[in-house]
Amino acid sequence: QVQLVESGGGLVQPGGSLRLSCTASLSIFNMNSMGWYRQAPGKQRELVATITGGGSTSYADSVKGRFTISRDIAKNTVYLQMNSLKPEDTAVYSCNLRMIQATYWGQGTQVTVSP
Repeated sequence: QVQLVESGGGLVQPGGSLRLSCTASLSIFNMNSMGWYRQAPGKQRELVATITGGGSTSYADSVKGRFTISRDIAKNTVYLQMNSLKPEDTAVYSCNLRMIQATYWGQGTQVTVSP
């Protein structure tokens, strides 16, 4: 069974930084894409950032210039560096892996931005 394990969430003050990690239990060498989604209480899940197998990245407008997605294929891991965090970034962040044969999700990690 394929697993995605997220880590790096926590409580941070506004203006602070966190780095999320998502490690897959299979090789991501041939992935279509890997990305991060978030869902705040009472809101729909939204796409935050994605990175394709070729290395192209895309971001939600709300995080452009503040968040950076990257990958380490050798470690089967994708990262989300989050800087200049705002209270509105508070959400459960989930990792998503799209392969040719299937799509996989992690369990999520809580990010709370509060004074």
